Amino acid sequence: MILCIGNVLNEGQLQALRQVLGQASFRNGKDTAGWHARLVKNNEQADSRDKQVTALRQTVGNALENNPVFQMAARPLRSTPVMFSRYRIGMTYGNHVDDPVMGSGPDKLRTDLSFTLFLSDPDSYEGGELVTDTSAGESSYKLPAGALVLYPSSTLHRVEPVSSGERLVAVGWIQSTIRDPGHREILFDIDTARRQLFDRDGKSREFDLLSKSLSNLQRMWAEI
Repeated sequence: MILCIGNVLNEGQLQALRQVLGQASFRNGKDTAGWHARLVKNNEQADSRDKQVTALRQTVGNALENNPVFQMAARPLRSTPVMFSRYRIGMTYGNHVDDPVMGSGPDKLRTDLSFTLFLSDPDSYEGGELVTDTSAGESSYKLPAGALVLYPSSTLHRVEPVSSGERLVAVGWIQSTIRDPGHREILFDIDTARRQLFDRDGKSREFDLLSKSLSNLQRMWAEI
């Protein structure tokens, strides 16, 4: 399941993020790429040692934690620190698959899901689309600032070259409590249906039965 989620960040948060990142130090994106991804990765990443960048990571992390759609879709167990990436004119990231395991020691995690949170207004730059390549064909994503695309980390994907302006995004990876993507989609659909039912009818017998099934399926499938 590939899911687009709007309004993860509000306009005030976006302005603050862009202001700080406009003054932050960036380094070559190849520094954090795997040996084969370095061949196709050409971008910049905010220096994680910058204390202001650490605060921005917390802002994004809190927004994701408080977004019900994101939580329903990802059901996160652990996540990597958020990374802020910048693409200037001519920069791109060719076809690649994200590393299956990231981090080291106690921070090591399995990457089940990846996300790209768009920070730049799409009208402020040309190119820079995120393109996913699946059995259904290619799909292109260039979302409004503050919106996010969530997709399986097993997906082949790329970032098209930026031809004008600057593309600024936040990216991260998640280990889900629900490892199987098909199971995650079933839980997402049930959770969506029961919430819509609650909004329409309040707490009903049907809502209780869906809630019971949702809880028991999570109990059956969760890896913690």
